[in-house]
Amino acid sequence: MSKLPTKDEILQWISDNPTLTSKRDIAKAFGIKGAARIDLKRILKELEDEGHLQKRKKTYRDPDKLPPVSVLQITGTDADGDLYARPMEWQGEGVEPIILVIPRASDPALGEGDRILGRLTEVKGEKHHYEARLIRRIGTNPHKVLGVFKKTAEGGRILPIDKGDGKEWQVPPGATGGAKDGELVEAEQSGPKGRMGLPKARIVTRLGDPTAPKAVSLIAIHQHGIPDDFPDEVIAEADKMKPAGLSGREDMRDMPLVTIDPVDARDHDDACWAHEDDDPKNDGGYVIWVAIADVAHYVTSGSALDREARKRGNSSYFPDRVVPMLPDRLSGDLCSLHEGVPRACIAVRMQIDAKGDKVGHRFVRGLMRSAASLNYQEVQDARDGKPNDKCGPLMEDVIDPLYEAYALLVKARNRRQPLDLDLPERKVVLSDEGKVLSVNFRDRLDAHKLIEEFMILANVAAAETLVTRRSPLLFRVHEEPSPEKLEALRETAQASGLVLAKGQVLQTRHLNQLLAAAEGTDYDELINMSTLRAMTQAYYSPANFGHFGLALQAYAHFTSPIRRYSDLIVHRALISAHQWGKDGLSPGDAEILEQTATHISETERRSMMAERDTTDRYLAAFLSERVGNEFSGRISGVAKFGVFVRMDDTGADGLIPIRTLGSEYFHFDAESGTLMGADTGLTLSLGQRVTVKLTEASPVTGGIALELVSLEGETVPRGPVRGRGKPAKRRAVKAKRKADKVKRKVERRRR
Repeated sequence: MSKLPTKDEILQWISDNPTLTSKRDIAKAFGIKGAARIDLKRILKELEDEGHLQKRKKTYRDPDKLPPVSVLQITGTDADGDLYARPMEWQGEGVEPIILVIPRASDPALGEGDRILGRLTEVKGEKHHYEARLIRRIGTNPHKVLGVFKKTAEGGRILPIDKGDGKEWQVPPGATGGAKDGELVEAEQSGPKGRMGLPKARIVTRLGDPTAPKAVSLIAIHQHGIPDDFPDEVIAEADKMKPAGLSGREDMRDMPLVTIDPVDARDHDDACWAHEDDDPKNDGGYVIWVAIADVAHYVTSGSALDREARKRGNSSYFPDRVVPMLPDRLSGDLCSLHEGVPRACIAVRMQIDAKGDKVGHRFVRGLMRSAASLNYQEVQDARDGKPNDKCGPLMEDVIDPLYEAYALLVKARNRRQPLDLDLPERKVVLSDEGKVLSVNFRDRLDAHKLIEEFMILANVAAAETLVTRRSPLLFRVHEEPSPEKLEALRETAQASGLVLAKGQVLQTRHLNQLLAAAEGTDYDELINMSTLRAMTQAYYSPANFGHFGLALQAYAHFTSPIRRYSDLIVHRALISAHQWGKDGLSPGDAEILEQTATHISETERRSMMAERDTTDRYLAAFLSERVGNEFSGRISGVAKFGVFVRMDDTGADGLIPIRTLGSEYFHFDAESGTLMGADTGLTLSLGQRVTVKLTEASPVTGGIALELVSLEGETVPRGPVRGRGKPAKRRAVKAKRKADKVKRKVERRRR
């Protein structure tokens, strides 16, 4: 470049290239050589003096950014009536950013001096730097109400949707929000809690038909008793929190740690970075850093925040909303590792050798600054040769080393042989109105697997450290299958012409051999489903029984303390073990570890059931417009009342009631998992390919009813109409004889 860059061009380069911000990098980028470097230094100094840049060691950066969720103070309106605010916790050394507040029609009136929690969006080309949307006013936490609105002469009432809740709410005439009679509404308490009469509420959201998709997750939350309303004292405690400083922490702000999450993630609790190990004793090895939000600094043992987090146990995730374990002030702000914002963390530095084995690790309590908030797809695209503007500058120093370290971990994983089930995850895509637009299967990118392997390694390091230091902790336990379930899996495999060896200590590699043998055959999905059903459910325990599925001797959850209480306990244990402060594991925590483990294992199952019920209802709503259509699928379950079919396109499970299979008697054999027709000999079993007709889809219950059209490509034979035919008892005997005959043939083949 023949001339010096303008200040705007320099600022744009630093913004686009956060890892190439030394004076040398900037000079190289603009072709500046010789004496012209003195002029570049002068321009950089001017930018620093003007507050556009701040110098840290030998690099220049944009001043600290505001996090997407921030505490703001309303400063008033301008001559045009626009409402402005200032950040309460600006840490940058440059000019304090200007924030325009964008109110919604349903927002309460805000005046000068009010403090709010707001969601920020950075803007360019305007006189203000951010636009803010109100989350809530600080110091207020109105009780939320979900129910059906009934119109009355005095305004209306809200009837609870839960059978066990008999309390109604009165809605004054001016607080109905335009709700219609019979609509599902979300409201908040208005006015003080009176001793006489019905409590008053103001409707804030109309959800429409109680059976509509947008109401599904809210109903599931209430039906399963998941707390979604934070007590006042919890909110007040969170609102008082201030960002952690550098005192007592290692300064990690110059490390190019990045977060990699789903594209719609709002909180970021883990960041990572990898580089070649410069230790000559570890030739070909890598150093992997995993930094996790230091939630324990804010949520201390015995506090109101701690009691509420333990009560919830975990965050619950639904297609249209999240019920967080911690209030927004923490989960979306102080504990979220936002790009360009200093954040407290507990980090682990792990050394792996050229074979991918961990050869050393150490934990630190630090202060970090994420170099970039990335999503899985853009990272994968960058690795595949299509980097966008954000990933391009990060390739050499950040993204490529992450994948190189991951390649070594894959070697170690292949030797360890954890259970390798192929179970695609469904993703329900909703419109803004809550209508299901599509149901897809999530892609499993190498970017997903990379983060997964890094987190597993960090969790192992946490467990090993605490075991070595004899510290109490909560292990993540996954025990091996019971002999009965293992035998059932072995029989399923044999009936499919496959082998699961007997008479040896079961290891995950034996199951992987079975899964590999089934891959690409007609029995692929059947063997995957049967293997999953043979597994026990993972749980938390202060006693270590190992993790069978991951093929690990000691495993603890450390990497998600924003959304799992178990991880918060492990963080406190690490703080105590390293004597980092007084916010570690208290004697009270240690005394009730057994009860805590049982409780959070139950809350985890509660969330899983609510999430599954919600997904089922959304799938039923999606399919309700396709009643009468035919779908392909596989039999995923057999019971004496019918068979379950998992449909290929959506992964939805539907039931073929036994009464629709014909009028003949069907014999159910629990041992072989089959239904057999007494007259036609029609035999239905796990894994068979079917074509089904959708006859019913109920969004209210999530139930899906099907009719069998063809089995393994053949039209289904129908038994005779029941009437003068053989008595049911005689047909049952005949069916039993046929089933026994089939079983004897199978046994002869096995020999």
